[in-house]
Amino acid sequence: MRKLAFYFVAFVILFACKTKDNKPTIEVNFTKDKQAVNTFMDDWHLAATEANYENYFSKLDSTSIFIGTDASENWTKDEFEGFSKPYFDKGKAWDFKSLERNVYFNEDGSIAWFDELLKTWMGACRGSGVLERNENGWTLKHYILSVAIPNEDIKEVIMAKRKNDSIFQSSFN
Repeated sequence: MRKLAFYFVAFVILFACKTKDNKPTIEVNFTKDKQAVNTFMDDWHLAATEANYENYFSKLDSTSIFIGTDASENWTKDEFEGFSKPYFDKGKAWDFKSLERNVYFNEDGSIAWFDELLKTWMGACRGSGVLERNENGWTLKHYILSVAIPNEDIKEVIMAKRKNDSIFQSSFN
């Protein structure tokens, strides 16, 4: 009977120490986590400014997706690395500065998503993305970059890109 009670107590303790999906419990402090996400993203943008290839791409998960401003730019991490490497090798990638960033979290703090307004060589841009926290900190899973176009200028932009859009879209027929 004692042996059975011992195994039961050991089972209860073991079960109680694990979360329902067997992941270690992460201490959630949303104020601190928001600062960590902001630092992570600022460092990621700074790595591009400094053309620091290793620091930039080490922040992307192996399954990351980067969606750029051109309709054809829907890259895996490997594809984006291949496209970007020549720019980094020349010592001049891109310089994006965050003007504002909104950060949100899921309930357990393991996933963060954000949107940001950026100052870039293209003018105002928007970035948005998803980060996942693991045992090593945050990793960027998905990023979308878009050029911000004032509503009063949209008709001219539509006209300027009409030909290229038509060619690009025809590849899907």
